[in-house]
Amino acid sequence: MTTPTPPAPQAGAPQNNPAATDTPTAEAASGRSGYLYRKVALHLADHPDQILKVGEITRAIGAPSSGAVFEALKKMAAAGHATHHRDPHHRFQVTQAGIDAAGTLPPAAPRTRSSGSSGGGRQGRPAPVPRPNGTLYHPRRLGKGWDVEELRRLRTQQVPVLLYGPPGTGKTAMVEAAFPDLLTVAGTGDTVVDDFLGSYNPIPGGGYEFVHGPLVTAMRQGRVLLVDDATLIPPRVLAVLYPAMDGRGVITIPANGNETAQAVDGFYIVAGHNPGVHGAVLTEALASRFTVHLHVTTDWDLARQLGVPKQVVNAAIDLNADLTAGKTVWAPQLRELLGFVTVRDHLGMTAALANLAGIAPADARDDVTAALSRHTGTPITALALGKR
Repeated sequence: MTTPTPPAPQAGAPQNNPAATDTPTAEAASGRSGYLYRKVALHLADHPDQILKVGEITRAIGAPSSGAVFEALKKMAAAGHATHHRDPHHRFQVTQAGIDAAGTLPPAAPRTRSSGSSGGGRQGRPAPVPRPNGTLYHPRRLGKGWDVEELRRLRTQQVPVLLYGPPGTGKTAMVEAAFPDLLTVAGTGDTVVDDFLGSYNPIPGGGYEFVHGPLVTAMRQGRVLLVDDATLIPPRVLAVLYPAMDGRGVITIPANGNETAQAVDGFYIVAGHNPGVHGAVLTEALASRFTVHLHVTTDWDLARQLGVPKQVVNAAIDLNADLTAGKTVWAPQLRELLGFVTVRDHLGMTAALANLAGIAPADARDDVTAALSRHTGTPITALALGKR
């Protein structure tokens, strides 16, 4: 991996000044091009086994300011591209995510676009954010900004967030879009402590080796850990998280000789849960660890923008109102509505409506077919195959 060649000095720059030949253009110096960030990131990636001091990196890349290098390193650490050590000096080591990024800037926080003039025009949506599976996440309003950028800001301030809402509203998608260095534990009633800390795995030729779990990896690499469906996990298992989230930032791994793991800068925990799922238990111990509790619902305007017919959206809105009132046990969310669009594009509108009714739980299917029939003016039954 090679460091990019610095741009040539501008006309009039002193040719005998070493710093001048290594100084980016005015545009780069303003931060827009990420010139210094790339040099810092590539230098760390070229030395993956070393933990480097800020001054060492500054001298190696010929940067004029160690302060600017330190800011770039902190940005890398916040994105999970580097691990920040304090012992007591500030030292940094590239992570695998940083190596994979190959010196590119981490995803920028979505920026709003003003469609008005200086009089304070209505702001439009920021650009969609790619998820690891290649699909796009469309940011939504949260507080004074957008959900993705606000989650990133909360991470830098170490303010943990608990997301809750029905399945399919976009909780996991939002977290994946916000944090490209994400690790996930999918909670169930069978989740055990080893799923967080790690366990011994057999190796070829005989014997076993201890493989650290996602909690340990996230702590040591300064990454984000999503605990999905957290309220399905037995409370005694979830207790393994609590020392990592409080002021100690240290956990013990009993299965590996009481080895300890220390959280470094960038480490952050987000949890999500579905209150209506059978067996979900939100304990006070879990709830109190999260400063922000964010209710995530379906964005109906976004559903319309993504091609869901108005009548189907209106039926879904009615069903969700009935769900809130306890009149039904299920209602389609954004995930099901986007699935409706896919089925419609392949099999046609009639089949898509029948499929939306068919994916509803049996004890809610009559409610769903009635709402869809009422809003579309079409009798609907669940999708099925009959005679030839």
